[in-house]
Order: sequence, then C-alpha cells, then structure tokens
Amino acid sequence: MRKEHTVYFKIFRKDETKLLRGLIYLESGAQPTLQDFEQCLKACGHNVRIEDTEKFIFRATEAGEEYVIDVLEDYEKTNRDLHVESLAKTFIKNDIPL
Repeated sequence: MRKEHTVYFKIFRKDETKLLRGLIYLESGAQPTLQDFEQCLKACGHNVRIEDTEKFIFRATEAGEEYVIDVLEDYEKTNRDLHVESLAKTFIKNDIPL
C-alpha cells in the first residue's frame, strides 16, 4: 500500500529564503531516494539537477533562474494536538460583548 511522505525543502534565492513542501508517494516502509526528491521538486515546477548527493542539494537549471534547493531530510514540523487545543478553548470566557 502506498503512503504519502511529506518533503520539506528550503529554496535559497539571492534575497530570500522560503520553506516549502511537496508530497512523495512511497510503498509502506520505503525510504525516499534522491531520485524521488528530484521528481517531487520537478512536479512542484522546479527544473533542477542534483548538485550534492550527500546533502540533498539541488540547483536550478533554467536560464536566468539562480537558486538552490536544500531538501530537509530530518525536518519535523511541530505537531499540534487538536484535542488539547479544543479542550483549552472550553476554558476561555466568551462573554465579552461586541
């Protein structure tokens, strides 16, 4: 069975840095490969080539486009516990008149 794997990556341009994400579909228990990351970035609209195979760094290949993409393999987004947030909201007073 195929599962979604969220890929987080940073794009470094001359004057800005952006944190973005994409999706890879993998078989259960499989780890993403360098080619999986490359396909994900291309599917997101980035024409890139692999620059550093050990650090998962890609460089734009289109003329006039100068940016580098760093795939964050160990990035873990902060987890929100929606049940705790919902419970906490029950303790907030809502009797403030508009």
